[in-house]
This record gives sequence, structure tokens and C-alpha cells, in this order.
Amino acid sequence: MKRINDAFAFARDARVLEGTQAVAGLERLHDLLAEVSGEVVWRLEGFKGDLGEPLLHLTVGGSIPLACQRCLQAIPFELEVDALLELVPASADLSQDELEDDSRDFLPVEKELDVLELVEDEILLSLPVAPRHEKCGLPGAADAGERINPFAALAGLKGKPN
Repeated sequence: MKRINDAFAFARDARVLEGTQAVAGLERLHDLLAEVSGEVVWRLEGFKGDLGEPLLHLTVGGSIPLACQRCLQAIPFELEVDALLELVPASADLSQDELEDDSRDFLPVEKELDVLELVEDEILLSLPVAPRHEKCGLPGAADAGERINPFAALAGLKGKPN
């Protein structure tokens, strides 16, 4: 279990943590995957921003087998998470302007930070909403033979006098 006891000190002291995590341990991802396999590589770097604000830079890479929404077969998805997070106290009241600032995301924390939970959160945010193969039939469509057009019979009636 990777935990940072004091995320603010981690950022202030410009510390770095990196590691590899098996996809099997990222349970919130499991429902989205064709199979639970592979691993992700992550790196978390703390630093201070121009105004002294505590920042975390998280990168996550790896390939995960997402389940296609149509055929449920695997789609290899290359993770490229690159997140800039500003630490704020969990009790902080953020203004609307701050919340709409797209240059970074705010990460409310007490002090302690569960790194793998953060890694998993950022992976989930980076995934496509409904992954699909570009060319994909429905399950069993390949062996269904010729598709019957439901409007073919209507086309035959068109132009006939009643």
C-alpha cells in the first residue's frame, strides 16, 4: 500500500515516488476490462508552483485491455495520464473561478494521500466513455449470415397501386 503521510510536505520537499502496479490491484477498473491483465507504470512528483502552491505531477503509462462496448472483446488502450494537481486542504472553499481554471485540477486532501487510489482515479478519468472497435459487428453477427433489411418488403410495395 503506497501512502504519503503528508502530501503537502511531499510537494514542498519536491519528493518523487514511482512504481509499477498490477491491473489486478486496481479493482474499480475491472468492470471496464475485457480481461484483468497487465500493469501500469506511474510517477508522482511534488513541487511548488510560481506562487508557492503545492503541486503534484502524476504520469501513468501502460496498456490495458478495455472491453469493446459492442462485442466485449479486448481493445488495447494505451494509457497516457499526465495530470497536474494542486493540493488544497480538504476543508477549503474554492471559488467558482478556481474551479473553472483548466490549467490544473484541485486535489482536496487532509494530509495523507493514498497514491494508488489517486493513480486509479486519474486512469478512470482518462478512459474513453464507450470504447469500441472501429469496425465491429455485434456478438454473433459474424456467423449470422446475410442481414435481412426490415424495410425490404416495404420497398417492394412502393410504387404498386393500392
